[in-house]
Amino acid sequence: MSEKYSKYKEFMKTLGKLPEIIQGGMGIGVSIWRLAKAVSQQGQMGVVSGTAVDSVIARRLQLGDPGGDIRRALSNFPWQETARKVLDNFFIPGGKSPKDSFKLLSMPSLPMKRESAEMLIVSNFVEVFLAKEGHDGLVGINYLEKIQIPTLPSLLGAMLAGVDFVLMGAGIPLAIPGALDGLARWEPVEIKINVDENTEKLAFSHHFDPTEFFPGELPELKRPGFLAIISSDIIAKTMVRKATGYVDGFIVEYHIAGGHNAPPRKVRSITGDTEPGFGPRDIPNLGRIKDLGRPFWLAGGYASPSKLKEAMDTGATGIQVGTVFAYSKESGIQPDIKEKVLQQCLDGKIKVTTDFRISPTGYPFKMVQLKDTISDMGNGVKRKRICDLGYLRQPYFKPDSESKIGYRCPSEPIKNYTKKGGAEEDTTGRGCLCNGLLATIGMGQTRSNVSEIPVVTSGEDFTNVIEIAKISGTKYRAIDVIGYLTGKTTEPSTENVLKLESEKFVT
Repeated sequence: MSEKYSKYKEFMKTLGKLPEIIQGGMGIGVSIWRLAKAVSQQGQMGVVSGTAVDSVIARRLQLGDPGGDIRRALSNFPWQETARKVLDNFFIPGGKSPKDSFKLLSMPSLPMKRESAEMLIVSNFVEVFLAKEGHDGLVGINYLEKIQIPTLPSLLGAMLAGVDFVLMGAGIPLAIPGALDGLARWEPVEIKINVDENTEKLAFSHHFDPTEFFPGELPELKRPGFLAIISSDIIAKTMVRKATGYVDGFIVEYHIAGGHNAPPRKVRSITGDTEPGFGPRDIPNLGRIKDLGRPFWLAGGYASPSKLKEAMDTGATGIQVGTVFAYSKESGIQPDIKEKVLQQCLDGKIKVTTDFRISPTGYPFKMVQLKDTISDMGNGVKRKRICDLGYLRQPYFKPDSESKIGYRCPSEPIKNYTKKGGAEEDTTGRGCLCNGLLATIGMGQTRSNVSEIPVVTSGEDFTNVIEIAKISGTKYRAIDVIGYLTGKTTEPSTENVLKLESEKFVT
């Protein structure tokens, strides 16, 4: 431990002061590089989303790469032959026709195809490179432990661009600190892959040798810091004791945060039946987390100046903030969706629910109740079941196949799912978050002139979104959010001048 701690102290010296504010890594593509860059330039930590970023980059190229940002990043990739492959496969000058479908990537699977690994490496490099370009602020990248197969090549791509921190939740990411150590030395690394119904108790893992993908002299890589996103002191203690490498800190996320939440402990009703729901036992013990001696940030309902002070008074380094950044000008959410959500806020009609069925992961998922989105299913909004992205597919044991692994998703066509041995009841209430989240950022698939339906996820507390809009306008910027949280307000730009009309804000 002393050697690890010594390395940690050396690492921390290179960073300087840790940020008070971490901008949440909201996927898919909500925490776009422009948002992360804007936050980092203000002395806080900007975070890009690594979830499905290979599809995001592929689709931006197919939309013509307006402004040329991706092509500029690709021109800085260390191995130009690989970068040219990506351009040749996906770039469409002027962009594809709105009627045409996006070209799809191969779905994540093992053994991983070389072209899939290369696309993951390149796309993670691009997003981090653009977020870090032109300044020396801290940039992190966020992943989900639940999405395991793309993880190792994704980490390598982010490290090639000099990412400062890796953040990961939606599971217990014990293997990631050690993987970061190995990749920084250009050594082969591997992570265990969870496979359902593994009756023979075989060991499944993704083995990844970074040197196989690049010829010639290898550049030096720094080992980024690792922050585990946790919901309890028990998980924090487990990470410290059992992780394969040093855990540099924690994001302690309360269950009112957006996106996926940790599953709650069961709450017993008066009748004695067990029902899902959050309760007092789901509140983390901050004292025990503090005693572990690592920096930690509080998330989920902490987006206010008073909550920032409260967090630091408990011993936290600061806060992680998502929802207020999600509706800032720089985020990846489509402007019309931002406008609808903000108008609901101002009308006092915003409603965020925790859906315990919608996510194929089985984890609770926060959704804004909004017309013409997945939350409106059953009210005239319909979607044909299809699984063509596959990020949330779950590997299952398939003894009659060469790899011994099959893949299924409870949101795929029911007939397909049950044919693979899945229980039909598991398909009830499921939605395709992969396609829905891409639609939310303007990259929804079109099939036979039918477009995918967005899904909008946010934290439960919109109080501070309204407060910032009152100060800086409904087209507020990331700098306005930071000014609000730190008490250093900025002058709103002329386009953000706020007018009050019949208790509605109009810009």
